[in-house]
Amino acid sequence: MKAKDALRLPFIAGLLGGGLVAAALLLTGVGRGGTTTTVFQQAPLTSSAAQRSTGLTPRQIYERDAPGVVFVSSQIVQRVQSPFDLFPQVQRGQATGSGLVVDHDGHILTNAHVIEGAVKVTVKLADQKVVDANVVGKDSSTDLALLKISPDGLNLHPLPLGSSHEVHVGDPTIAIGNPFGLDRTLTTGVVSALQRKIQAPNGFTISNVIQTDAPLNPGNSGGPLLDAGGRVIGINSQIETADGGATGGQGGSIGIGFAVPIDTAKQVVPQIEHGGSVQHAYLGLSSVTIDGSLASLNLPAKSGALVQSVEHGGPAEQAGIHGGDITANTSSGQIELGGDVITAVDGKSISSSDDLAGAIGGKRPGESVKLDTIRDGKHQTVTVTLGSRPNRQVQEPTPGG
Repeated sequence: MKAKDALRLPFIAGLLGGGLVAAALLLTGVGRGGTTTTVFQQAPLTSSAAQRSTGLTPRQIYERDAPGVVFVSSQIVQRVQSPFDLFPQVQRGQATGSGLVVDHDGHILTNAHVIEGAVKVTVKLADQKVVDANVVGKDSSTDLALLKISPDGLNLHPLPLGSSHEVHVGDPTIAIGNPFGLDRTLTTGVVSALQRKIQAPNGFTISNVIQTDAPLNPGNSGGPLLDAGGRVIGINSQIETADGGATGGQGGSIGIGFAVPIDTAKQVVPQIEHGGSVQHAYLGLSSVTIDGSLASLNLPAKSGALVQSVEHGGPAEQAGIHGGDITANTSSGQIELGGDVITAVDGKSISSSDDLAGAIGGKRPGESVKLDTIRDGKHQTVTVTLGSRPNRQVQEPTPGG
């Protein structure tokens, strides 16, 4: 069995490291925003064809960009309950990863899971200086976090930001990070696929993810994925493993890595910096994809999203969306029948639960969307006012998604 694993090194002191649109379609981050100017500015870009024809060599990219990659170390404190102990025990450990400098003011971008539960964060620069870092904020829905170090007396090297929108399958990629604690290691590959989806630390889905075959390993998490011009196109986050290993990526690279697109970071980081939290739109339902595997159920549509449940008091319930009430066994597992079938969002057809998640993901809390639904064979359009996603997905994915 394969598993997508976060690229954070295991804790030293023994700490334990989709098809379904479940109960909420997006989240709220935590942290305190700063008061400086927005750190993410669009870098001047040529076309992707020009980038490929005038690209730098890996050596040139490394010489220019490696000084902007940092080693992130987090001291973790976790309370664990043993069945043999009456009271919870406190365990301490360390998690490590990578990060990239984004401006001369000392802002550093990394993955949220690298600093999750940290009581202290330090950053080691290219000149081996180690400095304390403050967590400005994080957004677990996109697995992104923003750190801040004092720039006084430091020679910082911000990395140029590209655009993940300009990326094509087959384009060269370069990853620079700290796999297994090996400072500023370079690996090369290509963009293997686009529009992938991975699971965020809080259980929600991150969309539009870049897949690469550039070898990534534990410790690469939070480091940059670069294009042929040395521009950041993604933040390395997870790998696919062949051994079904636990989160932490102990299984190592098999040539399938995933990076959160830099365009996502450009939207999220300014919100973290200035407001301390990120608001994502929230529908408040779970659904499964209608496809050929459900043909024997004689559903009223051959594609779309079959609603399984709606959260009590959530936007979907308030709009009158119905969940299922009859359990049926399928080859993929149990699903609930009798719920509404969603076939379009704002007039645009959807064919799966992923399509529904993506459509809602492009909205903001407070916006209204029109959902085309089928109930008891009758077509109707329902208007839903979207809410704000909770901090964590409240339902586990079910089979058949």
